[in-house]
Amino acid sequence: MVHASRIFRATTIALRAVFFASSLLCAVQAFALSEIKPDETAPPEVTDPTPLPDLTPDRSGEVPMPNPATPPQNATPPESAPPADGEPAETEPSEDETADPARPHVDPDAVVPEIIYDLSRLPGPTRRMRELILEATKSGDIEKLRPLLGMGDGATTLSFGGVEGDLIEFLKQQSGDGEGHEILAILEEVLEAGFVHVDAGKPEELYVWPYFFAVPIEKLTPPQRVELFRIVTAGDYEDMKNYGAYIFYRVGITPEGRWMFFVAGD
Repeated sequence: MVHASRIFRATTIALRAVFFASSLLCAVQAFALSEIKPDETAPPEVTDPTPLPDLTPDRSGEVPMPNPATPPQNATPPESAPPADGEPAETEPSEDETADPARPHVDPDAVVPEIIYDLSRLPGPTRRMRELILEATKSGDIEKLRPLLGMGDGATTLSFGGVEGDLIEFLKQQSGDGEGHEILAILEEVLEAGFVHVDAGKPEELYVWPYFFAVPIEKLTPPQRVELFRIVTAGDYEDMKNYGAYIFYRVGITPEGRWMFFVAGD
């Protein structure tokens, strides 16, 4: 029993020694860990990533393309392609095609156009407009011309330079008496003369009074010169001979009955 008691005590002492040693080891480790200081070194600086290589192709040797919305400076327009077989070539409009229809239609080398007195040969609308104008002239009231003159782009041409303001007031200013009576008399005499049919079948087709509009002055016969002196003076006639054409007042009416012009001059 004594032997067993000693063994038990020895064992107990050994176990206590082991426990003490273990506790001491843990304390030493804890103390060591408490002495470790955090790393005060700043984190490494983050640098920009390495840029990717430029894969854009080198175009330094190429000719830059022009902006389609802006033509290049000093560019020479391309030559017109020749017309295809069977197609007519484009041409610039001739002087005759761009001429003012109110200017004298006189060609000294051309055949004198037919001089017409037969009013039945006029288209209905043309004849009616002529009658309305004559009714206004015979009334002595120039205001009666107003509805016949039209307005805007469709107004009757009274001057090659255009008219600013009221058309009736312009006619009064052109009249020697200031009231428009002289102009009415001239307009009546012009429309009582013979007339010519010009540019038949064309968009600019017209009936024009008096017929001197399309007849060279030097080709007038004696009876025709008598008719001319019903409208102009001898002094006017001399001026027209120098010019080579009739340049006094004339009236143009379309086949549709539009009063195109009442002008004088060249």
